[in-house]
Amino acid sequence: MSDIDRYLQAATRDNTRRSYRAAIEHFESAWGGFLPATADSIARYLVAHAGVLSVNTLKLRLSALAQWHNSQGFADPTKSPVVRKVFKGIRALHPAQEKQAEPLQLRDLEQTVACLEQEMKGAREQQDRPVLLRACRDRALILLGFWRGFRSDELCRVQIEHVQAHASSGITLYLPRSKGDRENLGQTYQAPALLKLCPVQAYIEWITEAALVRGPVFRAVDRWGNLSEEGLHANSVIPLLRQVLERAGISAERYTSHSLRRGFATWAHQSGWDLKSLMSYVGWKDMKSAMRYVEASPFHGMARITDKPLSP
Repeated sequence: MSDIDRYLQAATRDNTRRSYRAAIEHFESAWGGFLPATADSIARYLVAHAGVLSVNTLKLRLSALAQWHNSQGFADPTKSPVVRKVFKGIRALHPAQEKQAEPLQLRDLEQTVACLEQEMKGAREQQDRPVLLRACRDRALILLGFWRGFRSDELCRVQIEHVQAHASSGITLYLPRSKGDRENLGQTYQAPALLKLCPVQAYIEWITEAALVRGPVFRAVDRWGNLSEEGLHANSVIPLLRQVLERAGISAERYTSHSLRRGFATWAHQSGWDLKSLMSYVGWKDMKSAMRYVEASPFHGMARITDKPLSP
C-alpha cells in the first residue's frame, strides 16, 4: 500500500467503510444493478426497496453509491433531480418513527452494578478468576460508558496510555478519533470521582485486577482467565450489556450499547443541565443530535447520587 493509499484509507472510519462496501454489494449482487449507475437505475433501486428498508438505510445506500462514483471519477447520479424527488416521495409515503435505544435509568444502573459487585465477591471467595475479571471489567465498562456518555466503539478504543485516573479527583481520557471528531483532531474527556457508582474507582480496580499497563482497556477474557491482547469489538458490547442486565434481573431486549449514552442524557437533563452544557460534555456538535436524546427521554423517577450535581 502506497503512502497516498494509506492516508486515503485513514480518512474514512472502518465502520463507514464496511457499511459502504455492504451497500455496494447489495446494489450489485442482491438487486442486480450495474456500476457506474444511471440516475434511472438508482431511482428504480430506491423504489424497489421503499417500505422494505428504512429511510435511514436508503440514505446510507445513496451515500455509498455517491462515494463510489466520486472515488472512481464518474459523475454522481444520486444528485440528479429524479433521484432526489423519488427519495423525497419515499420519505413522505413511508414515514417511520426513528427507533431509539432504551435509556438505562439510574435505578437500573445501581441494580446492575450491585449484581456485578456481588459476582465479584463470590468469585473471590470461590477463587474463580475468569468470573472475577469479567465482572470487574463489565462494571468499569458500564460505569465509564454511562458517566461519559460514550459510544460502544469509543469504549473499545480507549487505551491505557491515554488515561490518567486518580481515585480522589477524577479521570481524564484522550481519544485520538471518534465519530463526532470529523477532523480527527483527537479529544480529551474528563469525569469526576463520585461517592457512588464511581467510574474512576471501577476503572482503577479493573486495570489493577487485570494487571494491565498498556494497550486496550477493555478486552475479552477467555474461560481460563486469560486476557486478549486486542480490545473488545464494538459489536460485542450489546450482548455483553444485555447479559449483565439479565443477570441483574432486568429485561434486556430493549437495551443496546447506546442505552448508556441515552441514560446519561436522561440523568443530566433531569438534574438540571442545560442543553449547551450537555452537548459540550458528551461531544455533540449539533443541537439536532442532542435533542433526539433529551426530548425522547422519560424523565421520571431519577435521583441524584451525590451531595451536589455532577458539574457540567
